[in-house]
Amino acid sequence: MLTPNILPSGEDAIIQEFLAPLAAATPGAYGLRDDCASLTPPPGMDLVLKTDPVRAGVHFFPDDEPADIAWKALAVNVSDLTAKGARPLVYMLGLSFPDYPQRAWLHGFANGLSAAQAAFGCTLTGGDTDRAPGPISIAVTLIGTVPKGQMVTRLGARAGDGLYVTGTIGSAALGLALRGGMAPARWCVSEAERVALVGRYLRPEPRLALADAVRRFASAAMDLSDGLVKDAERLCRASGVAGTLHLRDVPLGPTAQRLVADEASLLVRLVTAGDDYEILCAVSTGHEAAFVAAAMEVGIPVKRVGQLHAGAGLAVVDQNGAALSINRAGWDHFTPV
Repeated sequence: MLTPNILPSGEDAIIQEFLAPLAAATPGAYGLRDDCASLTPPPGMDLVLKTDPVRAGVHFFPDDEPADIAWKALAVNVSDLTAKGARPLVYMLGLSFPDYPQRAWLHGFANGLSAAQAAFGCTLTGGDTDRAPGPISIAVTLIGTVPKGQMVTRLGARAGDGLYVTGTIGSAALGLALRGGMAPARWCVSEAERVALVGRYLRPEPRLALADAVRRFASAAMDLSDGLVKDAERLCRASGVAGTLHLRDVPLGPTAQRLVADEASLLVRLVTAGDDYEILCAVSTGHEAAFVAAAMEVGIPVKRVGQLHAGAGLAVVDQNGAALSINRAGWDHFTPV
């Protein structure tokens, strides 16, 4: 217990000044004055849990704005819950710093978290802070809710289902290349295009408004974080079906369309890159029209990019209808780049 009239220092100061205000709306967080939190699920709901850490030098640049880092740390977890048909409720936060962080950084980080949790409808409920060698590491554990027995898994896809994706694919990969100085000069990207693409990388926008439609109409779903090809393979493998992915049908943003038109091989790079944070889902023939209509109602574009059938594996078909062999399907932390 802190001695009265003596200001806290170190870890306690970080928690109480910058993080406790983010937990004020959650009674079971106890103002982050306890080392555990309590949570009662709403009546008729199951809890859905997800943890997806981010680390400087891997998921974000060390000199990114702290508000952007905070947003991304929470958003990538919300994206996973959305693909389950779930809604965020509360989250826990683990922060590991190589040294005592600057106040300005903490202020920006807390503001970014505040904006993100307001956008996604969840609040902080606990966690931990520590100091350790190495880059900054941020681990969010997000807890959401879904009506009992209705969580959408990767396991339920069936032969005959259509494969759908939300939004556009590859814009964040272009943004990463631009942000990291890896974009070739031949791309000729305008400043407005650069800002938009880098923004897609820095601040993913989970398709939270589509959660109900995913729960009602998808037989299987997952979020796209490691590349469309790799994640489509994962969904097929988990469900015990085969799939065909048509690259000509993959939705691209306007800049990506222009660049691919000039450099056709770039499309493979875009469908095997990570950081899209869109939703990939399987929808049965009888539900496809209703799913598309529900997506239109909430203003989220969806596109059919393939279909599932009996068998195993994923076939990728290029723009000309020919089977394509891809050596590296997507991002893997343990595979050399």
